[in-house]
Amino acid sequence: MGAGSHNSFAALRRLVQSRPPAERCDLCSKPLVADHAHVLELSSRRLNCVCDACSILFSSPGAARFRRVPRRIRFLEGFHITDAQWESLMLPINLAFFYTSTAAGKVVALYPSPAGPMESLLELSSWTELVASYPQLSEMEPDVEGLLANRIREAHQYYIAPIDHCFRLVGLIRTHWRGLSGGTEAWREIGRFFEELKRQSTGGSGA
Repeated sequence: MGAGSHNSFAALRRLVQSRPPAERCDLCSKPLVADHAHVLELSSRRLNCVCDACSILFSSPGAARFRRVPRRIRFLEGFHITDAQWESLMLPINLAFFYTSTAAGKVVALYPSPAGPMESLLELSSWTELVASYPQLSEMEPDVEGLLANRIREAHQYYIAPIDHCFRLVGLIRTHWRGLSGGTEAWREIGRFFEELKRQSTGGSGA
């Protein structure tokens, strides 16, 4: 697991814990509303909680130090990954997210675990095949958007989601997982997470 994943997880643990009553912008110290924006510090991959005014300053994709995390969530209706394709992605579980890392110069595949985010050795050819079939994957903003795949049981849901949501799922699992199977509470929280994600999403074509 890379240092960047550790930093992102440490910053996002706040998203699954009770927020302090007077949370402030990490950049200007202005008081924040509950549903506030985030910006990613590219060098450390640290997520910062920010006010709307500060987030607008880093809306440009070419921002050098900070990059605004988008708020949009797109449900990819019709999107499909075969079992063979999933196995070629070299992921040990049926829950993962993928994003383009500017620092690493490649697409990174991470999956949640009770110990935090774990990186998989993604085969580039397998990802290239997916992008060829679903061009909208090439439209994801580097570093701040990811393909979030939920193939648990019969779910098979796919989203293009903000990177803070992806790491929020990691935080939920690390916080609530108990024993080998996870326990009732962990699975309840995972279910709630994806129900909320679906409600917040806009429909998207998978073709």
